[in-house]
Amino acid sequence: MSSSLTYFFIKKLVYGIIVVLFVTILLFAILKSIPADPIEVMAGERVTGERLRELRAQWGLDKPVYLQYFYWLNNILHGNLGKSIVTKQPVSFLILSRLPYTLALMLSSLFLSYLVGIVLGIICVVKRYRLLDSIINNASTVLYSIPSFWLALMLIIVFAYKLGLFPISGYQGPESLVLPVLSLSIPWIARTVRVVRTELLEIISQDYIVTAIAKGLSPWRVILVHALRPALIAISALFFLDLPWVLGGSVIVETVFGYPGLGGLLYKAVTRLDYPVIMGIILLIAILTVISNTLGDIVVGIIDPRVKTRRMRS
Repeated sequence: MSSSLTYFFIKKLVYGIIVVLFVTILLFAILKSIPADPIEVMAGERVTGERLRELRAQWGLDKPVYLQYFYWLNNILHGNLGKSIVTKQPVSFLILSRLPYTLALMLSSLFLSYLVGIVLGIICVVKRYRLLDSIINNASTVLYSIPSFWLALMLIIVFAYKLGLFPISGYQGPESLVLPVLSLSIPWIARTVRVVRTELLEIISQDYIVTAIAKGLSPWRVILVHALRPALIAISALFFLDLPWVLGGSVIVETVFGYPGLGGLLYKAVTRLDYPVIMGIILLIAILTVISNTLGDIVVGIIDPRVKTRRMRS
């Protein structure tokens, strides 16, 4: 088993490196295909052509694209993410200074959405095809279709502007997390409810669940003891797949709330064509994606050993 486990991790590591390299190459090519010049954006309109050429040479933007990529990759391998073209600060400093805020927002939103979503999904199945199930299910459909930026604006108008319960923007303490967390987690709660409901309804239709119900076990006991663990396989995989997307999906919400996280930093970098910052944040998201997928496989394997054995052999 130890050799299989070692092979599993080596295979995941190799695949992860390939995925990260592919993402960086694709992103680098996309950024370089944009007709706008970051040096012109940074320098302004009054800078002479000679000064622009000096700045391009200073930032290495006068070299062929493939050389620019290999220089960037070489710096990454030596732990250097480069410097922001706009602020001249190290990219690693900018990311590390914003990362705690985004982690607080991301983890709070994820745990709230899955905790509430799983509980409501179980309630839907216990009360299936009744009024409460219909209300929760229909509400989930509506809430899942609401754009996060519109929901964020509505929460600001009601709870920050009119009622004055929470700060409108920025970070002024833990209370500043409430509205951004709700903006991110409400659609995910709705999605999680539907996933849990669908998985549990499929599982309770199987013969061994029908037998347990026929023996007189209560619906709550049947679901919590017999049906929930198989359903957690899909839910756990979905949770770890969501981890990197929360980091990327927080861009809009952080921008609306003026929240000092990585999403706002990425938005500003894109609008200013700050290539080093964009590449640094996307690299972080790609690495987080690989780690999340690996952790997801491990957790799913713990829940269902048959999945672990099958994936290690494949």
